[in-house]
This record gives sequence, structure tokens and C-alpha cells, in this order.
Amino acid sequence: MKKKLTASKAPKPIGPYSVAVSYGDLIYTCGQIPLDLNGNIAGEDIKTQTRQVIENLKNILEENGSSLDKVIKTTVYLKDITEFMGMNEVYNEYFAESTPARSTLEAARLPKDAKIEMDVIAAR
Repeated sequence: MKKKLTASKAPKPIGPYSVAVSYGDLIYTCGQIPLDLNGNIAGEDIKTQTRQVIENLKNILEENGSSLDKVIKTTVYLKDITEFMGMNEVYNEYFAESTPARSTLEAARLPKDAKIEMDVIAAR
């Protein structure tokens, strides 16, 4: 059965969607952009924004009985694919041991002009 999940340590959704949902033993997060808890974009560079996105995802997962180590799949959307190396450097700090499957693509424009958006699927 599908269940809506919440997270107090992650930014609130900026639209009509859930921060995450669970179905069985899986958690599906919404796409996270680099928002801090006040709803502001964190930093102007890809590394700072990537770190904020992953910290948001980490908080969502941990508040709902999972962790970054249990991430099965990530999807990364970059405003500019030439910033892949900077994103990948920070991504590797968090996922070097667990290395989930990943798709990365360039998106013409992301909400609030963010440089990155990422969603994950994780086990509980």
C-alpha cells in the first residue's frame, strides 16, 4: 500500500506533491533541489548545491527508516551537463561505498533556477 511520508529536516514541497512515498519496503523521494529549510537556494556553485540536495535526501531517508547506504537508484538532473565533474565529486563523497545505479541528464531549466535536482529510490 502506498503511504505519504514527511520529513521535518528537509524543505517542504513547493508544489502539490509528497516529499516521499513508500510502497512496501521501498521509498521514492520527490526531486530535491538545493533548498535550505527556509526555502532558499543554498549556494551558487554546483558543489554546494549538490551537497545541499544530498543532505536533504539523507534527512528524508533517515527520518523514514532508511539511509543513503540503502539507495538503489538515483536520477540526477543538471542545468548544465558541463558541471558533471563537480557534481560527481560531491556525489562520490556520499555514495562511494554504496554506488547505486544512476542516470544523469541535462534539463533545460529546473525549479527556482537550481543547478541540480535529484531523486532516489531506497530500501528500508
